[in-house]
Amino acid sequence: MAKVAFIFPGQGSQFVGMGKDLFENFQAAREVFKEADEALGFKLSEMCFSGREEDLQLTANTQPAILTVSVAAFRTMESEGAKMPDFAAGHSLGEYSALVAAGVLNFTDAVRTVRKRGSYMQEAVPIGVGAMAAIVGLDADSVAQGCEEALDGQVCSPANINSPSQVVIAGNTESVDRACEMLKEKGAKRAIRLNVSAPFHCALMLPAQERFSVDLARLA
Repeated sequence: MAKVAFIFPGQGSQFVGMGKDLFENFQAAREVFKEADEALGFKLSEMCFSGREEDLQLTANTQPAILTVSVAAFRTMESEGAKMPDFAAGHSLGEYSALVAAGVLNFTDAVRTVRKRGSYMQEAVPIGVGAMAAIVGLDADSVAQGCEEALDGQVCSPANINSPSQVVIAGNTESVDRACEMLKEKGAKRAIRLNVSAPFHCALMLPAQERFSVDLARLA
């Protein structure tokens, strides 16, 4: 029999109105949003459904929002009798949604934890200081070389290898912009700045990693 895998999204998938249809049509989803609101002490549900885009894009809000919508979708499928996954995985933040789906973390702990994760990541790099961009049409080695050439004393490095010809880079805004221009000159088809408020998966996140490790240890 074929195995089923659920793969959960990370940051960049957020939008105002996300999860509203689930909330309006399924009791299982309503329970997840209620649990998130109570766990966080504010109306995350309202931010998802009708909040301001600039608030939802702040990583301290984005991370619990995407987790909540992902778990709401998962619990809805479960309540409607869908086949549950044999495997669960996630892209970056999506790993925490996968851990909830797999029963490793309970949802309340997870949503509080990713709220802290997002806060630490945002505090590590003020808004505007860091950036991410997707480089399309070059292999990972070429992108890494372009990042090295664009450093100029700053941080810029490959962050996500999404496919053999799409690599996301992250670092200081100026170095990411330099890398984008250099990589287009080297043959990249496109260099697309991502809609995120911090430069994830690069050395600028080390202060957040150190703080977050304390919270993870408490969950172990």
